[in-house]
Amino acid sequence: MNLRDFYPLYLNNKPEQPNTDLAVTDKFTGEVAFRTAQATPEIIDQAIAGAVRAAEPMARLASYEKRDVLDHCAARFRDRFDELAYALCVEAGKPIGDSEGEVTRLIDTFRIAAEESTRNYGEVQPLDISPRAKGYLGIWKRVPIGPCSFISPFNFPLNLAAHKIAPAIAMGCPFVMKPASLTPLGALIIGEVLAETELPEGAFSILPAHREGADLFTTDERFKLLSFTGSAEVGWALKAKAGKKKVTLELGGNAAVIVDQDADLDHALERIVFGAFYQSGQSCIGVQRILIHEAIYDRFKEMLVAKTKTLVAGNPHDRKTFIGPMISEKEAQRLKGWIDEAVAAGATLLCGGKLDGAMMEATLLENVPAGCDANKEEAFGPLANLARFSDWKQALAQVNASRYGLQAGIFTADIHKVLEAWDTLEVGGVVVNDISSYRVDNMPYGGVKDSGLGREGIRFAMEDMSEIRNLIIRRKV
Repeated sequence: MNLRDFYPLYLNNKPEQPNTDLAVTDKFTGEVAFRTAQATPEIIDQAIAGAVRAAEPMARLASYEKRDVLDHCAARFRDRFDELAYALCVEAGKPIGDSEGEVTRLIDTFRIAAEESTRNYGEVQPLDISPRAKGYLGIWKRVPIGPCSFISPFNFPLNLAAHKIAPAIAMGCPFVMKPASLTPLGALIIGEVLAETELPEGAFSILPAHREGADLFTTDERFKLLSFTGSAEVGWALKAKAGKKKVTLELGGNAAVIVDQDADLDHALERIVFGAFYQSGQSCIGVQRILIHEAIYDRFKEMLVAKTKTLVAGNPHDRKTFIGPMISEKEAQRLKGWIDEAVAAGATLLCGGKLDGAMMEATLLENVPAGCDANKEEAFGPLANLARFSDWKQALAQVNASRYGLQAGIFTADIHKVLEAWDTLEVGGVVVNDISSYRVDNMPYGGVKDSGLGREGIRFAMEDMSEIRNLIIRRKV
């Protein structure tokens, strides 16, 4: 399968090719795979103006009209399944099996949004809570917040774009999206499919752009919401510049899993190795810290090292490949530096640690000092750290000893420990007998502390993309 040489941007629902300035590389070969148009500040301004004009007609769309648009997208993504997976494999370096899995989730996300588009419920609220309100009735509904600014990341360029686009359509909000400049093609293909529909002019624009020229996505007051997915440092800086608009942030993590002494170790092994090294560890909820009860520590460590050494690295187009390249040599070199720093500070290298271009070996470290970047920051690469614990409360405290709080996994058969973890862990989600990186696309997903604000998952994103409008009626009594 071949990609086209050039791809347009989408400005106010229409393909435009003002230039071919953005070169996108095949992340495995390092060669330019295709070029896309790159938006200038003037083009971004036109897109925002179009979204403002589209706000009223988008808000007037009937539920079935929004549902039909979303159903059309899901059907067309099924038609173009192989193309989407191949494009993702090229532009992100994601192994082909994982790429196909992301296309499946893309379809799921639009399918869920189609269902939720007809469920925008409100509430009748009695107001007669005191004599002065006798005869008064309250009714509230959710209305679209208006034009939205979306900035999506490189690691899930299809599905994380979908988690912004699909709820916006379901809610009736026009949007302007900036996909990651390293991986813009997935979002542009979504735009190509949206252009087949009869959405009001200006309902969407998808504009590849470098960060340096894209300040309007953050600062322009015509936007009523900014939704950003990416690093904590960038996300919080954008929030500080966003002005009066609502801001939702899905940021990073250094997720932990706890393996208690009663865990099913064979199951935990399969899931933890997957969670740590799936798509080269480039997931904000990827397993980074593995806390193992001392009674099983030595045995489980041996199992983890042996399994990790079997992982196949190489060309992401080869179906045997589990670990492909990281997104860039720069990022791979950064992670290699963190590994070397940890070892120099006293950590033990159990396996991996070698670097070849953007290919980083699956790496396990033991006893990483708390102050090392490999422990305290988001690795965002194929690295996980092992540590032992003796007491459940101690393990929970170790999970919480992080500035991040996205998701955590626990492996235990003790329901009391499960409930204690749910009450104690400072995270957006606790996953029982599975890994921190488990996600279903309709669940409320997001984090606390430096991991962000707000929640994704279609219904929950629709709430962020809406405002409550109240109606108070005085009845004759």
